Amino acid sequence: MMGRLMQAEFIKIKRKGFWFLAFLGALGVVAMQMVNYGVRKDYLFTQSEDRWGYYLMNIHSFTPLAIVLGIVILTSFLSSVENETNAWKQIIALPVSKRMVYLAKFTVLAIVLFISSFLMGIFTLLYGLYLGLGEAIPSADLMQYSFYPYFASLAVLAFQLWVATVSQNQAIPITIGVVGVIFAYSASVLPDWMIWKWPSLMNEWNDPMINVWWGLGAGALLYLAGMLDFTRRDVK
Repeated sequence: MMGRLMQAEFIKIKRKGFWFLAFLGALGVVAMQMVNYGVRKDYLFTQSEDRWGYYLMNIHSFTPLAIVLGIVILTSFLSSVENETNAWKQIIALPVSKRMVYLAKFTVLAIVLFISSFLMGIFTLLYGLYLGLGEAIPSADLMQYSFYPYFASLAVLAFQLWVATVSQNQAIPITIGVVGVIFAYSASVLPDWMIWKWPSLMNEWNDPMINVWWGLGAGALLYLAGMLDFTRRDVK
């Protein structure tokens, strides 16, 4: 049954162009650096002897904004499909628990975001090779900047899905999401406990892995809270 629910969710997101959004978000982050390096490549090359490292840092400066904004758009779109078509009652009428429905939605969104992060890593690598940053590709750093923000953002995903799913008016989760994007932009001045700071991988210990564990742990707790809240509510 879980497989059928996920298949149904994938059909919904295909009709709404989610895969295009995932591709566009990944490409957009790298495209900003295409413009940056296209205009002042020589200047940027003089900023650091570690050209790959400096390039990856520039890519990462836009990643938290892109991933938080992507989460807001995807969660709101996915929930609005059910609200606009009044499909919630039809879904719940099926011989499947609300918990499975909620899990299917979260899993599908997590997969879409993971694929977008993977594509961003590929685009980052390809453009880095095109720039001729050096033969020694920092594979570990490339993986870190591509996937650590994703895992650190799972708490934001769980929170936004919770709000979007239980809200009849999608203006509420969108407004909260916009505030979250502003927080992500201001990550350097936020306290470490705020979930919107975690995709930036910044913390007082200067250890990105801490943000990953926080994202996974808080994401699990927020997912459980959202799922329990969703299961106890009456579907309208």
